Amino acid sequence: MAINGKRYWGILPPQTAAQILDAATSAEELGLDGLWGIQLPGPPFLPLATAAGGTQRLKLGTGVTLAFTRSPFETALSALDLDLISGGRTVLGIGPSVRRFNENWHGVAYDPPLARLREVITLVRLVIEQGHLGRLGKWQGAYYTVDFSDLNILRPPVRPSIPIYLSALFTGAVRLAGEIGDGLAGHPIWSADWIRDRVEPNLETGLATANKNRRDFDLNIWAYVAIHPDRRQAIADARGTVAFYSSIAQYEKYFAAHGFGEAARRAAAAAQAQDPKAMLTAIPDAMVETFAVVGTPDEVRAQIGARWEVADSLTLMEPSFFLKAEQVRAYQHALVETLYR
Repeated sequence: MAINGKRYWGILPPQTAAQILDAATSAEELGLDGLWGIQLPGPPFLPLATAAGGTQRLKLGTGVTLAFTRSPFETALSALDLDLISGGRTVLGIGPSVRRFNENWHGVAYDPPLARLREVITLVRLVIEQGHLGRLGKWQGAYYTVDFSDLNILRPPVRPSIPIYLSALFTGAVRLAGEIGDGLAGHPIWSADWIRDRVEPNLETGLATANKNRRDFDLNIWAYVAIHPDRRQAIADARGTVAFYSSIAQYEKYFAAHGFGEAARRAAAAAQAQDPKAMLTAIPDAMVETFAVVGTPDEVRAQIGARWEVADSLTLMEPSFFLKAEQVRAYQHALVETLYR
C-alpha cells in the first residue's frame, strides 16, 4: 500500500482489542503500508495478531522485538504464528534494545550485543525456513547451543521466508543490518545529518560485505513529528520525547557526537533523580529541532521530503512523552491531515 506513491508505516501500541482493531482498520483505509508493534515493555506479537483479524493488506511488523529476552526458537515460532494468522504479512523487526532493559528488567546477558544478535538471527532464520523439514539437528555457536534433532512437529510455513529488519542507532548495527537483514528500522531520534553522514555509507558497507543490491533492501526511517501552526509550541511539545531518549545513558555518545552531550547528561541525571521538570529544562530548542521533525505543516512537509531522498519507507510518530492524551491525539490528527490525506 502507498500514499501518493510513498510507503508510510504507523505504530500500534498495546490497547484493548476494540481499540487495536479500530486503529488497524483506520491505518489500512488511510493506505499505510504497515504497523509496527512495539516492545516496551510487553511483547509486540499479541497486538499485531489482534490487528491481523480486522485487516487484509496491512503489513504487521514487530518494531522491535527484543532479541535476547526470549530464545531464538521462541522468536521464530512467534513470527511463524503471526505469519499464519495474518496470511503472510509479518515483518520481524528485531534488535538488542538498550542494556538496562535487558539486564535490569529481564535479567539476561547483553554483551556483546552485535555478535549475539548475529547469532540470534542465524537461528531464527534456520527455524523459520527449515524447521518444518525435520533435518536441522544440532547447532552450536558462541552464545547458543541447540539440538533440533527431534523437531518434527512444525507445519510448513505460509511462505519460504519472513523479512527480518534489524533496528539500529549506531553505525555497527547499521552495517550488520545491511549484511544480514532484509531491512533496517532506523532509530526515531536519528538526525538528518546522522542519516546522511553515518547511516548511508555504513549501510552501503554492510550491503557490499554480503554482495547485496541496495534495491533489494528496505531502509525504513523513523521520526517523531510535531506539527503545529505555532512552531514554538511544536518544539515545546516535542521536548519531552527528546528528553526521554536523552535520559538513556547508553545514548550519551550519540548526543555528544552532535554537540549535545552535556544536555543529555543533565537529562539523564534529572531522570535518575525523578525530576521531570529538570529533564525538560535540560533540553534546548536546538536539540529538539535536531532530533525531531517539528514546525508548521509546510515546514514539516519540507523536512519529510528530505527524509524521502534517503528512505524507502517512513515510520512517523507523534510526540507523547510528558503530554496529555488530548495533546497526543491532536498531533496524531495533524500528522494524518498533513501527510496522509
